[in-house]
Amino acid sequence: MRGKNLIKLLRGLDLLSKPEGTTIEELGTELEIDRRSVYRLINVIQELGFPLYDDKIEFEREKRWKLEETYLKKLPNMKIPDVQFSLPEVISLYLLRSEGSLLKGTELETHTETAFGKFSLFLPRDAFSKLDKIKALFISPSKLVKDYSGKEKIIGQLMDAMLNRETCYVVYHSFHDDKVKHFKIDPLHFFENDGGLYLLVNTSSFGDIRTLAVERIQDIRTTGAFFDYPKDFDPEGLLESAFDITCEDPVKVKIWFSAGQARYIKERTWSRTQEITDQADGSIILAMETSGWWDLKSWVLSHGSNAKVLEPDELRREVMAELAAAKQVYH
Repeated sequence: MRGKNLIKLLRGLDLLSKPEGTTIEELGTELEIDRRSVYRLINVIQELGFPLYDDKIEFEREKRWKLEETYLKKLPNMKIPDVQFSLPEVISLYLLRSEGSLLKGTELETHTETAFGKFSLFLPRDAFSKLDKIKALFISPSKLVKDYSGKEKIIGQLMDAMLNRETCYVVYHSFHDDKVKHFKIDPLHFFENDGGLYLLVNTSSFGDIRTLAVERIQDIRTTGAFFDYPKDFDPEGLLESAFDITCEDPVKVKIWFSAGQARYIKERTWSRTQEITDQADGSIILAMETSGWWDLKSWVLSHGSNAKVLEPDELRREVMAELAAAKQVYH
């Protein structure tokens, strides 16, 4: 529930929180909706778990609807449901807040801070001193984080398009060939990777699922056309099968890692299909099916002499060529 609907929900809760309650007619008048919409709102409130009941008042034609008094907590300007937070829940929320480095410097960060300011009204007075200690346990580095200031409008439009399943027309700077391209997308999901915000889209132009870097979207507009979510699409599975963020370009690979590097490789899951074979000298061979040829090649190169591509032969030759070219740079 978003925007105007959320505002109506909060105003409705305020009216239902009054000691005398409110009637269907009063709700309709105050919220400027018809009786059918009022009953839908009441159903939503009940489905959300708020204890709501109706009461027939003597000499009144209409029943009055109320929230149970024991469920309410008085705040300066309204009564709201008395929400009780456990310490683990509060800690979890604050840890999530600390992970919001992608929003740093944007209007979305301002909204986040405003929301936590309101959230603090529910906390005991001594809670902040405890939370300061909790925040000191975890550090969220801003290293490698991309700058999304100025992209709030585009991110907001993408969110609306995802919720409404509306096809968009984007202007996108492709770094692969350094061209500005214009094409239609069906935006499906955001995801974060190494301090960057990315977008999974279904592209009618290219006919498959693609990954777009949000900061490279220069402009966006909705087309007025709507799309159906792809059948049997598994975004989590797709991202798990990709080595980094490239979801196309499948590859089967075998890589040898030295004994010194083996323990670090074993600590992580690189692919759902991975198999690790121990060698007599302590080295290992990692075999897996993944996607992202360029990402995989860069990863192997980052290990220097501690890694060697065994298969496929084409990738092996490309790594050798890169190493030879790098040697020439240091000549």
